[in-house]
Amino acid sequence: MEVETVQHRDTLINQLDVQKVWDLLVIGGGATGLGIALEAVSRGYSVLLVEQADFAKGTSSRSTKLVHGGVRYLAQGDIQLVREASIERGLLWRNAPHLVKNQTFIIPIYTFWDRLKYTIGLKLYDWISGRLSLGSSVFIPRAKALAKLPNIRSEGLVGGVLYHDGQFDDSRLAINLVQTIIEQGGVALNYMKVTGLVKDKGQIGGAKITDVETNRSWVCKAKAVINATGVFVDEVLQMDNPTGTKSITASQGVHLVLDKKFYPSSDALMIPATSDGRVLFAVPWHGKVVVGTTDTPVKEASLEPQALEKEIAFILENASRYFVQQPKRSDVLSVFAGLRPLAAPQGGNQKTKEISRSHKIMVTPSKLFTILGGKWTTFRKMGEDMVNRIEQELQWPHKKTATRNLAIHGAVATVNQNDPLYFYGSDKEQVKALMNGHSNEWLSTSLQIHEAQVIWAVQHEMARTVEDVLSRRTRALLLDARESIRMAEPVAAIIAKILQKDDRWIKEQVASFTKLAEGYVLKAEG
Repeated sequence: MEVETVQHRDTLINQLDVQKVWDLLVIGGGATGLGIALEAVSRGYSVLLVEQADFAKGTSSRSTKLVHGGVRYLAQGDIQLVREASIERGLLWRNAPHLVKNQTFIIPIYTFWDRLKYTIGLKLYDWISGRLSLGSSVFIPRAKALAKLPNIRSEGLVGGVLYHDGQFDDSRLAINLVQTIIEQGGVALNYMKVTGLVKDKGQIGGAKITDVETNRSWVCKAKAVINATGVFVDEVLQMDNPTGTKSITASQGVHLVLDKKFYPSSDALMIPATSDGRVLFAVPWHGKVVVGTTDTPVKEASLEPQALEKEIAFILENASRYFVQQPKRSDVLSVFAGLRPLAAPQGGNQKTKEISRSHKIMVTPSKLFTILGGKWTTFRKMGEDMVNRIEQELQWPHKKTATRNLAIHGAVATVNQNDPLYFYGSDKEQVKALMNGHSNEWLSTSLQIHEAQVIWAVQHEMARTVEDVLSRRTRALLLDARESIRMAEPVAAIIAKILQKDDRWIKEQVASFTKLAEGYVLKAEG
């Protein structure tokens, strides 16, 4: 049996008691921080990663579920970013085949000019991807487009342009990255908050860390401290320099989850020009369809951002322009919002949709390493660039990257997407064995979630709360918010038994999760 890497959180915490100096201390357990930690530990560095909430609690569990080269960036002329993202998409498909699939997308074409524009544009997209392309784009005639796009508006439809991109499960990838980091010899801990930075002669040499669950604290020393906290980077930068200027701006992206009946296709739909010139996707995901996204500037970052009424209306309105069966508010199974961390534009009033999604590395005079921007698709390259920069700045001998061909925990050669447990990859048989040992009914037949998955999440995937299990270890909250609320109490009882919590803890968990999940339920108008 495989080593139970993430089961023993206490064993990992014990490593903080050892008086040692880590090579790298990474603050932030989202896509960016996990990419840096994996890059560093696979090069042989000692690595500690800490996350104040759960892994991928923020933006990294709220994406459009696409591993993509960025068709939109091509339209903006950012060829370099498209090339980088296309290469990384191919590598991730190869390294995590249990979570990343080759997804066909179709752009419905209603004019001759659009046919010409998108056919040429997507051929360029194919060419930029090179040998890591997932497949060639092609124009499909009207009859074939209608067959592939049931429930799509047919009036004036000329055909469609079919192209290939990647589709994935974001928070499942995050937990598999945590497992990979630990298997490589690193330490990654959730619910560990950095409360301050430690300096020696003006140079950063570590951080003060507090366990959110027990309130126990440590001073952890490190040769390099990395701020990879996404939309919260300015909070850590201010620990280093309280008078520093704002370096990040946040843009909110909202998604609506609908029943498959509104878009019963295995091909994803890409709407290239919405009413305000953005791109909208309808993507099949875990038996539902995810529709989004928006791009709305927000003033303040939050761990639990809320969809604005205008964003919900925008998505429903634009989906209704293309869908024959038009979704109403009452049809929405879940609404979720994520914040994109964008490098703040220096001067001028730039729109968020025009700010580059490429990442940027900053090093303060006291040697706090900060990374801004980026996206899930390029998380590995962001990690590589950051570790290269640390080696350069601290004059360490350069070590070659080892992540380009590094299989991520769970990777398997063949994946049956029709199996509801497919996303466990190489762990699937152990999860099934656990199910066979527990004769209880499914916790949810509609979402195919079993008691054994909760046990597995706590014992092997460092889940600590009902939210961890229902939002990120399984995707119940994002797939059907009302159903996830119904499951909260039995899930809390299972976790409590494993973690030896009392009835009061169960009640608190159910209450807090229910309150949070109600924010994912779209209330009827009026």
